[in-house]
Amino acid sequence: MSDLLANTPEFSVSELAGAVKKTLEGAFGRVRVRGEITEFKAYASGHQYFALKDESAKIRAIIWKGSVSRVGLRAENGVEVIATGRITSYPERSEYQLIVERLEYAGAGALLARIEALKVKLATEGLFERKRPLPMLPAVIGLVTSPQGAVLQDIKTTIARRFPRPLLLWPVPVQGEGAAEKIAAAINGFSNLPANGPVPRPDVLIVARGGGSLEDLMAFNDELVVRAAAACTIPLISAVGHETDTTLIDFVSDRRAPTPTAAAEMAIPARLELLADLAQKSARLTGALARITAQARLLLDRAGAKLPDLPNILGAARQRLDDRGERLTLALPNFFNLRRTGLERLAARLVHPRELLARGRNAVALLDQRLAAALPNQLRTRQNAAALLAQRLGAPLPGHLRESRLRLENLSARLETVSYAAVLARGFALVTNTKGAPISSAAQVSPGAALTIKFADGDIAAKAAAKTAQLDLGL
Repeated sequence: MSDLLANTPEFSVSELAGAVKKTLEGAFGRVRVRGEITEFKAYASGHQYFALKDESAKIRAIIWKGSVSRVGLRAENGVEVIATGRITSYPERSEYQLIVERLEYAGAGALLARIEALKVKLATEGLFERKRPLPMLPAVIGLVTSPQGAVLQDIKTTIARRFPRPLLLWPVPVQGEGAAEKIAAAINGFSNLPANGPVPRPDVLIVARGGGSLEDLMAFNDELVVRAAAACTIPLISAVGHETDTTLIDFVSDRRAPTPTAAAEMAIPARLELLADLAQKSARLTGALARITAQARLLLDRAGAKLPDLPNILGAARQRLDDRGERLTLALPNFFNLRRTGLERLAARLVHPRELLARGRNAVALLDQRLAAALPNQLRTRQNAAALLAQRLGAPLPGHLRESRLRLENLSARLETVSYAAVLARGFALVTNTKGAPISSAAQVSPGAALTIKFADGDIAAKAAAKTAQLDLGL
């Protein structure tokens, strides 16, 4: 036993790990492994690490940075794929792993499941609900498709036949590695073109490719492409595959065409059809206008037949106008004369305010004179009655009667001092006219007017000699 152990070669850990690595790489070389991606992680270095598993086993896998863009699809957790690569080991952890060079979906079932899951996700976000109308006659049409193949030629031929319009092509690969990224970039590029830039901005955009298998059309089921189409600011028509083929870009586009030729027919109307439609509408419009004009003329003739004779109506109205004008010419002077006569009569009845004032002053003077004459008489009568009463009673005059007598004597004396007679006694005179009305200013006196001058001791007749109110006293 000891001799057997002595003949067994001895390895270091590194040597054993290296030998295992060489054995794995030499025994398997390139392999294709089918499994579900799990534990996916992308590092900042650009390398991607994940594991492939099935019901009972799991293997580590790596996509180096330089191979990420060439593996064919993006690695995601939960996707069943077929990974092609080399088996090797990682000696530091004593693990074997798969260096992946290409990824493919594991059959149509896995592809359809992936497409359905993405469809549900995008529908939940509301990306399938926006539908915009297409322009009737676009000035420029944008096209995203492969520069090779019959699709481009079919669209160009259809546009030239129906209504020649400028066609702006953005060439992209429509399948294979990197196709989805380039298609999304083309859609975003058209969408971001400025309206008045050096490159004309399309009015409608067509994304098209010919028919193919489900794997061939997978670029148009890619999330990048679908989101780019949903965010496009230009009305978009999808024409991917044959009539029975359906991709996710069809759900977010504004219109879905069964074929590229049908997409071109949707994008541009037929010129001959437009001309025929225009001619038909023009004929209908001309006929309608003719019928409207005839109907209006008939209604006008019927209304005109019911109208009276306008010349006779105008003649009678003109005659009435002339008659009213002549009567008005004669009536206005008479009207003004009547009004003037009425005003003169009214003015003759009116009394000048100065005369009214003079009459008032004269009345006040007369009342003052009468009051001044009556008050002393009334006072003496009351005094005599009081004295007589006192004699009869055989008693002197009561004090309150004596006080009343004194107050009456004082009041009489004060009235005599403010009466106009007292004023005349101080050397003034009162001038009145023939009616006895006082004259307070020279403007009231006319030359030759008869006046009466009242002094304290009598009256004198006078006559006004001139405007200067010099008086002829007739002495």
